Amino acid sequence: MHSALHTRLCDLLGCEVPILQTGMGWVATPELVAAACNAGAFGFLAAATIQPPDVEAAILEVKERTDRPFGVNFLMDAPGADVIVDAVVRQGVKAAGYNRAPDASLIKRLKDAGVVCVPTCGAPRHAQKAERLGADAIIMQGAEGGGHTGTVPTSLLISEGADLVDVPIVAAGGFRDGRGLVAALAFGAEGVAMGTRFLLTAESPVPAATTERYLAAAMDDVLVTKQVDGLPQRVVRNELVDRLERSGPVSLLWRALRSGLAFRKLSGASIPQLLRSAMALRSHEKLTRAQTLMAANAPILAKRAMTDGDPVHGYLPSGTVTGVIGDLPSCKELVERIVGEAECTLAGLAGERA
Repeated sequence: MHSALHTRLCDLLGCEVPILQTGMGWVATPELVAAACNAGAFGFLAAATIQPPDVEAAILEVKERTDRPFGVNFLMDAPGADVIVDAVVRQGVKAAGYNRAPDASLIKRLKDAGVVCVPTCGAPRHAQKAERLGADAIIMQGAEGGGHTGTVPTSLLISEGADLVDVPIVAAGGFRDGRGLVAALAFGAEGVAMGTRFLLTAESPVPAATTERYLAAAMDDVLVTKQVDGLPQRVVRNELVDRLERSGPVSLLWRALRSGLAFRKLSGASIPQLLRSAMALRSHEKLTRAQTLMAANAPILAKRAMTDGDPVHGYLPSGTVTGVIGDLPSCKELVERIVGEAECTLAGLAGERA
């Protein structure tokens, strides 16, 4: 492999190639995580959509499928975050991923146990704060990324972030191939993180009906809406999104209340725990009361598409790359393809190949 493709990120995480599979809720299951790791990449288990007491069992399932290092991604402001941290530490998980509302005490517990801390940020100032709190590497997601997203293009975000922090930067938002990996390295990143591209692989748990909607989507079918949970989300346009965009405040509030009750049952959290989590989210994200009430929509509506196989009544978080993805390779095939394309691109830039 070309020396440029072995970065500090590989040494930090113990992976062969500087490619991360992100912790997508309902999608980053033990099977997908293990497949990504066995292919030489580094996978993150999505713990945010697993009841905290069950996270340890999911970690053990990953271990049964691979002997390679992997990470666990979770929300530090969600009920049971301390239970997840305990499981991560107890099982010697290599890395922890997190994003909103970083908790200094939880980060310290992870650091003290030797867990590599890899938060996701959407702004340079957030990356600087993450580094001060102990981040060992930082995923910086640009506007092209799926799910919750900002407005700054990945290329500009990565370039600025790499100049502001000393830890490795991982570029996220718009990556799917070897040329993108080389571009990210040129911008100052030391690897790429991909969600949508790994969502569309043979080992992904996403049901066929939902997968077909992703594969059929063109680039102009991917848009940003605030109507799912009050925050900007990049999604594939579908019947649900069109209906939400037309809905009034009363209809949105009623849907949010139903989602909140469903999420309480799904997560096993008590009402006081959910209220504390909502207040932390509101404070960190500067949300209005209405936006805070809508927060429970995202996991419930995503579950309908990603687990129940209903892409009409569930929503489809997606990066812009969906519009140019048309196949379902295995994780091994995908990683090998990306590395091969990257090596050819680097050789071409060096004038070694026509």
